[in-house]
Amino acid sequence: MLIIGICGASGSGKSTLAENISSQLEGRALVLPMDGYYFNQINKTMEQRARQNYDLPSSFDLDELYEDIQLLRAGYPITTKDYDFSVHLRADRQDLIQPPQVLIIEGIHAFADPRLLAIMDLKCYVDADADVCLLRRIKRDVSERGRDLQDVCRQYNESVKPALDNIISKYRTLCDICVVGGGRNETAAAMITAFVEKRLNESSKKSENDCIA
Repeated sequence: MLIIGICGASGSGKSTLAENISSQLEGRALVLPMDGYYFNQINKTMEQRARQNYDLPSSFDLDELYEDIQLLRAGYPITTKDYDFSVHLRADRQDLIQPPQVLIIEGIHAFADPRLLAIMDLKCYVDADADVCLLRRIKRDVSERGRDLQDVCRQYNESVKPALDNIISKYRTLCDICVVGGGRNETAAAMITAFVEKRLNESSKKSENDCIA
């Protein structure tokens, strides 16, 4: 299984890039959003959940994410992990995810865990203007997650921007490819897809030669 990591700021276009690559690979790729692996906040009040800092690596259950990826690499299915941002609670389902040929892990802290970095065949950082990221985040959080503008701006100032400046932006030094201009960079998506196709073809030929031998 080939593993691609896509990292970058909130609203930079990570999901867009991941879905673009997955679409071009025509059923051979699976996008695994890191957002589904937030720790559950079920023991906290709604007010406490709303005030939680969701922009730090410690907000994610990285052990669970790593274990699921290891299961997929070993050929086993995993259950679907999800998160309901309107109430800040996990919304996991029992739907099974089968191991794909290509696994695309995308998230703001996709490069935070050295164990994940070690098994990624390609690491991509999506670099977009901070103002563009903020506008996308406002549009998404208001229309899809039931937030009001004041709350979105508060969260951006208190946790999103500091995390970007102090942590996320530094992940750029770990990437193999920096995708400039956000996830709609079609040239970058085509280049990444071509790399993946090449690696899949090489792996297929190796398997055929091993069988002949």
